[in-house]
Amino acid sequence: MAKLTKKQKEAASKIDKNRMYSLKDAAALLKDVASAKFDESVDIAVRLGVDPRKANQMVRGVVTLPHGTGKDVKVLALVTPDKEAEAIAAGADYVGLDEYLQKIKDGWTDVDVIITMPSVMGKLGPLGRILGPRGLMPNPKTGTVTMDVAKAVAEVKAGKIDFKVDKTGIVHAGIGKVSFGAEQIVDNAHEIIQTLIKLKPTAAKGVYIKSIYLTSTMSPAIALDPKAV
Repeated sequence: MAKLTKKQKEAASKIDKNRMYSLKDAAALLKDVASAKFDESVDIAVRLGVDPRKANQMVRGVVTLPHGTGKDVKVLALVTPDKEAEAIAAGADYVGLDEYLQKIKDGWTDVDVIITMPSVMGKLGPLGRILGPRGLMPNPKTGTVTMDVAKAVAEVKAGKIDFKVDKTGIVHAGIGKVSFGAEQIVDNAHEIIQTLIKLKPTAAKGVYIKSIYLTSTMSPAIALDPKAV
């Protein structure tokens, strides 16, 4: 096991591992223990009382974070010529169709989100093996396959993210940066937690929100009290 650095030991000493913090206290503590020279990402991990292997207990959704993610999200709009102008006006970083389909086929995936139209999805099918593992395949459920391309681009740029429970029953999501104010981190975390609660499958029995942890890129995890949020 790798040895902890002096800064990591100092950060760990400030976190009581036997305590479950309120969201407000956890956000303030996270900012206090962050010590990296770069602007660390803030992540949330929520363990749900579901069985992801069962279709009726799959939890997947989208949420628009009130304060965005703090990340410059690169958006590719794969659209027909008549939609290019609105995609550009909405802030898409890359706009086009056939030339980008060829670039993806050649291995280019330097984007965070791909937005497209229903009529274009047929052309994307063969690229599933490239886009799928990277989480880049557009999906109507997450609003990335739509005729309202401008709205979809604007929402992603403003902080809309999609999430999906993994095979271990955990939802991971980036909800900001350490440079955010503590209240901004609280607002973003609260938004995704409340969204998860609304998405509780009717087939899920027992405790739904089992645990919640807040962490930054380099800091130890901070346990939240699920009942307090």
